[in-house]
Amino acid sequence: MTTATGIQSGVWLLVAIPALSAAVLLLAGKRADKWGPWLGGLITVPLFGYALALFFSVKGQHDREIDKHLFSWIPVAGFHVDAGMLLDPLSIIFILLITGVGGLIHIYAIGYLSHDEGARRFFGYFNLFVAAMLLLVLADSYLLLYVGWEGVGLTSYLLISYYYNRNSAATAGNKAFFANRVGDVGLSLAIMIMFAYFGRTDYAHLLFGNVQYTKGVAAAIGLMLLLGACGKSGQFPLQTWLPDAMEGPTPVSALIHAATMVTAGVYLIARSAAIFEASQATRTVVTIIGAITLLYGCIAGCGQDDLKRVLANSTVSQIGYMFLAVGLGKGVFAIGLIHLLGHGFFKAALFLSAGSVMHAMNDRIDMRRFGGLWRVMPITFAVFGCGYLAIIGFPFATGFWTKDKIIEAAFDKGGTSGYVLGICALLGAGITAFYMTRALVMTFLGEKRWEDDVHPHEAPRIMTWPMLALGALSLVGGWLLIAGGNVQKWLEPSVGPSIEVGAHTINKWVLVAITLVVVAMGVAGGWVAFGTRPVPVTPPMGVSPVTTLSRRNLFADAFNEAVLMRPGQWLTRALVFFDNRGVDGVVNGAAAGFGGGSARLRRMQNGFVRSYALSMLAGTIAVVAVLLAVRFQ
Repeated sequence: MTTATGIQSGVWLLVAIPALSAAVLLLAGKRADKWGPWLGGLITVPLFGYALALFFSVKGQHDREIDKHLFSWIPVAGFHVDAGMLLDPLSIIFILLITGVGGLIHIYAIGYLSHDEGARRFFGYFNLFVAAMLLLVLADSYLLLYVGWEGVGLTSYLLISYYYNRNSAATAGNKAFFANRVGDVGLSLAIMIMFAYFGRTDYAHLLFGNVQYTKGVAAAIGLMLLLGACGKSGQFPLQTWLPDAMEGPTPVSALIHAATMVTAGVYLIARSAAIFEASQATRTVVTIIGAITLLYGCIAGCGQDDLKRVLANSTVSQIGYMFLAVGLGKGVFAIGLIHLLGHGFFKAALFLSAGSVMHAMNDRIDMRRFGGLWRVMPITFAVFGCGYLAIIGFPFATGFWTKDKIIEAAFDKGGTSGYVLGICALLGAGITAFYMTRALVMTFLGEKRWEDDVHPHEAPRIMTWPMLALGALSLVGGWLLIAGGNVQKWLEPSVGPSIEVGAHTINKWVLVAITLVVVAMGVAGGWVAFGTRPVPVTPPMGVSPVTTLSRRNLFADAFNEAVLMRPGQWLTRALVFFDNRGVDGVVNGAAAGFGGGSARLRRMQNGFVRSYALSMLAGTIAVVAVLLAVRFQ
């Protein structure tokens, strides 16, 4: 690991600039209402330019792990933590994604919130969110990463509940906040275990040093890191907050779901590759969670009528693919990260297209009230179509290069587990094609179903230009990442070499053909079900079991309520009863006893001599009686 020099020494500006912009926007008040959104929306442009400069500066070096020491953070006796930033291939691809895709979303948001009275406040939160995410991926220790981790959690709550006067938005913000707190307990416990066993939390020692992890310690740390990753990335069993996060403005949905927050869990596991490599059992748990979640997200997306919720569930599913890949371990980490980058392109394109539809339809988002929009919104339709082709894995679109590699890696794991994981990934590809075809058909094709008071129109250029850029990346991004850019080779210093299997479990081209057939079946199913017959404006009665499961999110909320919330309420009530009737009862009873007794004794002090003489006589008789009893016993 080398020391930052030249242009690399200013890496801290990536965090400081958006944080300073956020401070200006949030503290300037109404004076910044006019120019504030432009400052907040365009601040990411120089950040992306600087990120590119850092990329080329690191690319030209032999040692690509560069540490920038900032200051001594916690110098306490035997516990010393320095604040520093790590530039390496892994952190650089994330800062390019955050500032690049995130920057396009920022510019889009200028147009999207142009008539919103709270736009200045929104961009303040937006910039703070980016600053926290950049700190998370640039931190050179788990303790500093935790600061960025919590910053992302706080700002996501503020952004999801941006329309705080809506009960649904406030509830969604709270749900996201509490679900993330559960995961954050896992991350904090992992950091505590690191300190307890190794006395340090920096990457240089724990990941790049010569630390020998026992299986038990690696499993304990890995499982706690996994819990944190599941909370932040919306993976089973903490996935239910992610679809509800759609209550925030659409740029928030795009930023959280495409380029930043939900990818943090994948980043954490990939960054901790050395720890997960030491525990096969933990990696197995990661792959199981990934497989369960990718199928959950697919099924949950099949019956939703809210376009943004369909896309949100697809995010849950696609992040599941990434967890499946990084859980496969050595040689496959890079494949999961490549799909993360490709997903950033096409999911941002899909969300911004959905936002353009909302912008045109007076904030309506029910697909049953759309139809035929391709005629009046051709640009939005084209961008959504690019994202659609990418996510279903259409030949040579981004998903074809990235997601199909995960399916291949799952089968190549070998044995029964390899076939199970591969079939889950393959099935997920087919269901994804089905529900995304459903969304495309119900939104853009067929006859129009909107009300007379709606006049759909194309979005302004400040929104369509970022959409077009992301649409283009949805088509060619996979080739740039794999065939042209060779990101797998680039990531080797951070996550280890990618192993190209010589003898595949299933011939590579045969598997490609099988995958395309499964995808084609999904597309055909979606077209037959929704493209060959009129779409009813109101959901039909007697829906299929899959639709029922989807609309109720596979009863995940009911499960969490029954298994987690209700027992928690009962435990809380029992503890309150014990505290009130038990602990407080003893204390209050003793106080009442002494108070009542003293009140009665006080009545004996009445000031009459005859009462005192009578008391003395009674006492004398009692003493004499006791003495006589003892004497003649």
